[in-house]
Amino acid sequence: MAKKLYYFEFNGLAESIRYMLHYSGQKFEDIRYERKTWPITEIKDSLPYGQLPVYEEGDRKLNQSIAIARYIASQTGLLPSDPWEQAVLDAAVFNIKDFQTKARSYVSETDPVKREQLKTEFFTETLDYYLSRFEKELKTSNGYFGGTLSWADFYLMGILETINTYAGVEIEKNYPTIVALFKTIRSLSGVKEYIASRKSYVV
Repeated sequence: MAKKLYYFEFNGLAESIRYMLHYSGQKFEDIRYERKTWPITEIKDSLPYGQLPVYEEGDRKLNQSIAIARYIASQTGLLPSDPWEQAVLDAAVFNIKDFQTKARSYVSETDPVKREQLKTEFFTETLDYYLSRFEKELKTSNGYFGGTLSWADFYLMGILETINTYAGVEIEKNYPTIVALFKTIRSLSGVKEYIASRKSYVV
């Protein structure tokens, strides 16, 4: 069954999905669009809700990055079978999503004065509020959300790397358990080769 992932030439909401697909050795078509040429009307109009990413298996389409990531996890051993353990990971992912939403409000602001205010708030308050909690949760769970490698770990890395692309710094550098997790994921077979072959992302 042909598998396709549609997104931009960027990490963003799709990179964790790409990581999991490469880690699990899945063959898929990684279809990318240049953000500066988006929207492409005929493509946008063909999407379920006009947004990317979209994942296809045969004639089936799935939108929403978290739904896609969770589905891929269920097919690749990155989602536990126990409902409570699944819920713990779901909570971790939604916490990461909350952090991403806070970051987006800063990086997407066009008014220079307001952007500077939001940037200050992000780096002096929001950043440590969330990353210290991610750090604590990982540290008390064997270095992974849920105690073993899962889709939530990939999701954290994809989102933080995206924020790093915008911020121009490694925001996780002062959180050793997060740093260790990222080092582990980047060394995984499939992921390592993908990272070595991809282009550098730019804002």
